[in-house]
Amino acid sequence: MEAELLRSINALKAGPVGAKVRKRMQEFRRAGKGTGEGIFSELCFCILTANYTAEGGIRIQKDIGSGFCTIDEARLAKKLKTLGHRFPNARAKYIAEARKFRIDLDENLRTCNSNEIREWLVKNVKGLGYKESSHFLRNIGVTDLAIIDFHIIDILVKHKLIKKPKSRALTKKKYLEIEKILARLASKAKINLAELDLYLWYMETGKILK
Repeated sequence: MEAELLRSINALKAGPVGAKVRKRMQEFRRAGKGTGEGIFSELCFCILTANYTAEGGIRIQKDIGSGFCTIDEARLAKKLKTLGHRFPNARAKYIAEARKFRIDLDENLRTCNSNEIREWLVKNVKGLGYKESSHFLRNIGVTDLAIIDFHIIDILVKHKLIKKPKSRALTKKKYLEIEKILARLASKAKINLAELDLYLWYMETGKILK
C-alpha cells in the first residue's frame, strides 16, 4: 500500500498541484524571513486553528493582522467571537500569554534546531502541542517536522502504514513514532516533511492551504 501512496504523490508532484506546493513552500520561507510581528502572527494562527479550521484561522489572521501583538485580551476575545471562532475566550488568553515569549521566540529561532524549538514551544506556549508547534514552524520555513492531524492519520491508516490510534490526542511517543514513518515516506518520495504534508493534505481535502 505504501507503493500506491508513493505513486499518487509522484503523480501530484509532476502536475499543477506540484507547482502549487512549490509556490507555497516559497511563501513559507519568505514568512520566516519576515518581521517579528509577522512571525508572531503565524504563531497566533496556529493557536487559533487547534480544534478549529485552517480556513477560519486564515480569515481571522487576515482580519486581525498585527493586532495579535497589541489588542488587549478582553478586546481580542470579543473580536474573535465576532469573527466566529469557537473558543474566543480561551484563544485570546493563550495569545495574550504568548506575547511574553516573543523575545525568547526570536532568540530560539536564531540559535536552536527545529526539534529544540518545538520542545520549547510545547513546554512554554499554552495552546500549542506537537502538531500546532510543527505547523507554526512549517509556516515559517522549517521543513523537517511533521504536522500530524486526523487527515494525515486517516491516509496513513488507509494505506496500512499505521494502525488507527486509540485516541486523536497523540502522546509524544506516538507522535514521534508516526513522524518517523512520515520521514521515511518523504525520503522515498524525494521531498521533505513540509512538502509531504501539503501533498497528503491535498489528497484528503482537495486543498492546499497552510
